[in-house]
Amino acid sequence: MTKQALIVVDIQNDYFPNGKWPLSGADAAADNAARIVAAARDAGDLIIHVRHESIGETAAFFLAGSEGAQIHQKVLNRPGETVIVKNHVNAFRETDLKATLDRHGIEEVTVVGSMSHMCIDAVTRAASDLGYRVTVVHDACATRDLEFNGTLVPAAQAHAAFMAAFAFAYASVLSTDEALAKHGEVRVSA
Repeated sequence: MTKQALIVVDIQNDYFPNGKWPLSGADAAADNAARIVAAARDAGDLIIHVRHESIGETAAFFLAGSEGAQIHQKVLNRPGETVIVKNHVNAFRETDLKATLDRHGIEEVTVVGSMSHMCIDAVTRAASDLGYRVTVVHDACATRDLEFNGTLVPAAQAHAAFMAAFAFAYASVLSTDEALAKHGEVRVSA
């Protein structure tokens, strides 16, 4: 069994066009995430799908039991693949994500999904803090425009700022093509 896992975070219907909280570039990011998922399946890596369900009737999106809270068809889990349901930004908080990784002897995780500035940020930093080697596939992640104190932060800039922060101290940040090439090299040399 490999020591690598893929964590697919919140690629859910509400983040796509016609959803309740559409992201900039959600389709392109999901297409790239699907390529990473396919490679992980081919390699026999552990794949963990993380699905957010909002608690409370006032939630803007990912309402429990809604179509919007379901995993998008582009990366839909297969039978036997782990699905972890979370209710907080950090996928490690009040879930069995760490226990699942540890039970499988995982040392390195690759992260794809949404949103770059929230759940990807939280899981990346937490995984690094917990001692896992982390890779974030930047073009397999998506976010949306942000606003702070009257200043609009376009999605591309918000995404770039978070990827730069990860690369500085938390993770290797690779494109889909780079991640696939690295994954292939690891398999050939293993």
